[in-house]
Parts: sequence; C-alpha cells; structure tokens
Amino acid sequence: MTGLPVGVVPFEVHLEVWTLVAGAIALGWYALRVLEPKAVAAGYEPISRRQKFTYGLALASMWIFSDWPIHEIAEGYLYFVHMLQHLFLSMLIPALFLLSTPRWLFEIMLPSTSKARQVVRKLSRPIVAGLTFNALTLLLHWPNLVQLSFDSAAVHFLLHLVVFASGLLMWMPVIGPERSWRLSPFAQCFYLFSMSIVPTVPGGWLVFAEDVVYRHYDTADRLFSIDVLTDQQAAGVVMKLVGGFFLWAVIFFIFIRWAQSEMQTDEHNRLARQSRDRADRENGDSIKVGATSDNAELIDVTEGHEGQRRANDRLEAELTFEQVAEEFARTEPRIERK
Repeated sequence: MTGLPVGVVPFEVHLEVWTLVAGAIALGWYALRVLEPKAVAAGYEPISRRQKFTYGLALASMWIFSDWPIHEIAEGYLYFVHMLQHLFLSMLIPALFLLSTPRWLFEIMLPSTSKARQVVRKLSRPIVAGLTFNALTLLLHWPNLVQLSFDSAAVHFLLHLVVFASGLLMWMPVIGPERSWRLSPFAQCFYLFSMSIVPTVPGGWLVFAEDVVYRHYDTADRLFSIDVLTDQQAAGVVMKLVGGFFLWAVIFFIFIRWAQSEMQTDEHNRLARQSRDRADRENGDSIKVGATSDNAELIDVTEGHEGQRRANDRLEAELTFEQVAEEFARTEPRIERK
C-alpha cells in the first residue's frame, strides 16, 4: 500500500457545478436587488442579515463539497469523504437554503394556486418526506447503484440532485419558509429523531463489515495511507454518529427553545393573573368604601332628623316665666272681705 498526498489528486473542472453555483448567485442577486424592494413596498419583511449569511454559507458549502478536490477524493480515493459529502448535500446545505429563504420569495417561486406548490406540499408532508429521505439513504448505499454512479457522471450528478431535493423536502416540516407547513415543536423533535434511526442500519453495516463492501475503493494507492477497511469503518461512523449527532443537536435546540417559550408564556400568564387579581381587589375595596360613605351619610341624615324632632319636643315641653305668671294670674283665687 502506497501513501499518497492530497497533491496527487488531479485537478478537474466541473462546469456543471460552476454553472449551478453561478446561477444560484445570480438568483440571489436578483432577489436582493429587484424582488426585495417590491416585497418591502407591499408590506413584507426585508431579507435579514442572517438570511443573507446563511445563503452565502449554503453557496460556499455547495461549491466546496461538489468541486475539486473534495469531489475527486470522495469518488476515487476515500469513502468516508464521500459520506461527508452526502451528509452536507442531504442535510446541512438544504437546511441552510431553507433558512435563507424569506416567505415572500417562496410565494413567488411557488404561487398558492400553482400545481407545483400542490405537488411540493404533498411531497413535503412528514410521512412522505421522511419515507422518501430514508428510502434514498438505503438505496444510495446499494453496491450496484454506487458502482453505477462511479461509472456514469450523468447518473452521479442526477443522484446528487435527488439527494439535495430529498433534503429540502425532509427539512420542510421543520424549518420551511411556509410556517403553516411546519410541525409543532414536540412533533418536530419526534420527526427528526425518526430521521436519525434508519441511517444507523447501513452505518453499522459498514462499521462491522469484515470485508470490503465497495470494490471501487479497494486500490493499492491509498490517500494519506488510510487502508480500505479503516476508510470504510470511518464512513460508517460518519453515517451512524456524525449525522445522528447533528440531528440530535437540532432536536436539543428545538426542545430548549420550546421549553423557554413555554416558561415565558407561563410567566406572562402568571403576571397577568396577578394583575387581574390586584385590579379586582382594588375595585372591591372601592365599592366597599363607597358603600360605607353612603351609609354614613344616610346615618348622619337620619340622626339629624331625629335630633331635630327631639329638640322640638323639648321646646314644646319647656314653659317660660311669663307663661307661668300668666297662668297664675288667670287662676288666682278671689278673697271676699267682710
């Protein structure tokens, strides 16, 4: 076995990749310079900095993992690099493109009344998208199909497009631009967990295989002196653990965000209840104070009338000196003189 440095990988021009990347750059420029001003004038949100960054990162990743030297190493020397390439094309790059797409751009590409939107909606439903993604994961590791992709550049390019499209559909129920198509946070976690189960089957098969599975990689000249079985086992680890850990990290992030949102909602409801209870108590005290004041005024009025009546009775009962003298003079007895 001869160890080869990466410098021996022959340079090759991939016009299809350059054309695809150039077209994506042109579409991004058109969306930013022509479509965005119209969308903002219609009341939509402008493209955020985060969306611009994720779009640039998606383009850079697609170019790096589809062009020289990654492409040549993945197809002719190391299978674990091939697995890394597929991991990016099926999971990371589609997710970045979806995160960078504003809803108004999605509406322009797929109008609500178009047949294409209806087809995408059906294909992106969780069960359909999940089954398609996992079926392709198993099919693309069938040795005969792997050898066919090595022998035919057109088949190889077509399979990469299919892998990328299945990744877009797989992520649509989680981070798609159309929020009404997304699952609830708990359902998203369960959905992504199910996506991490199937790849462990071919991954484990590659890790524990005692013989070479793909003869295409069984060559005498080995890049970096990595033997074919070690390369094969590393490919299984990438598929079984790296992809799984990535999905579990996303699940953990979704769960944390959902838990924080629920805690904030509970705190908001608690404060709202406290505010309502405090307002109810203040209103109750005001009513009691008002009733007490009215009763006091009523008592004062009643007591005033009663006091006036008693005073009148006392005035009527009292006699003046003149009245007494007049009464004595009127009733004074007469004395006869003899």
